[in-house]
Amino acid sequence: MLEFGQAADAAPAGDLIKDSTEATFMADVIEGSQEIPVIVDFWATWCGPCKTLGPMLEDAVKAAKGKVRMVKVDVDAEQRLAGALAQQGLPLQSIPTVVAFFQGRPVDMFQGAVPQSQITEFINKLAALSGDGGLGEAVEAAEAMLAEGAAVDAAQTFAAILGEEPSNATAYGGLVRAHLAMNETGQAEALLTNVPDDIAQSAEVEAARAQLELAKQAVDAGPVADLRGQVEADPSNHQARFDLAQALHADGQIEEAVAELLELFRRDREWNDGAAKAQLFTIFEALKPEDPIALNGRRKLSSMIFA
Repeated sequence: MLEFGQAADAAPAGDLIKDSTEATFMADVIEGSQEIPVIVDFWATWCGPCKTLGPMLEDAVKAAKGKVRMVKVDVDAEQRLAGALAQQGLPLQSIPTVVAFFQGRPVDMFQGAVPQSQITEFINKLAALSGDGGLGEAVEAAEAMLAEGAAVDAAQTFAAILGEEPSNATAYGGLVRAHLAMNETGQAEALLTNVPDDIAQSAEVEAARAQLELAKQAVDAGPVADLRGQVEADPSNHQARFDLAQALHADGQIEEAVAELLELFRRDREWNDGAAKAQLFTIFEALKPEDPIALNGRRKLSSMIFA
């Protein structure tokens, strides 16, 4: 199985796409598919659709970055091999025929020319069989680095993961959070502006977006002691309580910030167009779903809303 960071296009071309013969078919396909799926393109020089399908398959295999390999068999040049496979049940009476092997056995196939979308779906389904190439472990390692304060190392690891899988939502959100940890809000904002469409609404990216918003608020947050004094002097000063919540969050006192916002919501849920509820949702989104502060805060807010 490919190790994390081993880009498929950096490997020898023969490792991804090769021609096979009767002498090499066992090694190329049966043995070669034990860990990584192998698709076999049965074609012939006189076959018009083969000339269109072959390059489309090769492009899709290269895009899979090592999670799928491709073997090409010219059925005219390898008539004995084609005949032996047909006797074993492969329907090679018409070409092009594409058969996917995994762990030495046929697992999927199609015949004839098909659109690029169907080829991509075919390849993606096979790529899932070989796992994520260690990306999951790399994400966990990067998250651990970030939690330990090694934001630079975490950012480099998240970026490397995205080099392998640009639409990895967890890594994308992690990269944004790493830049925030380094106080690089401009870079974090640029990443969120250019997030791939297919993960733009993912929970991981939304969490990073919420953290960016909170980080921008923290820049203008006032002194906690002064704001607390204003609230104690006049508990009905909603703006001071809201500012106190922002300052508490900027100071890392997240639970206290949530408590102040809940109190503000209890006193006047419509104040400033529902600012307390909106700020609570921003904080909850920035936290992990299982975080006790988020869970307790959501429960208390819901009980107020539906009271």
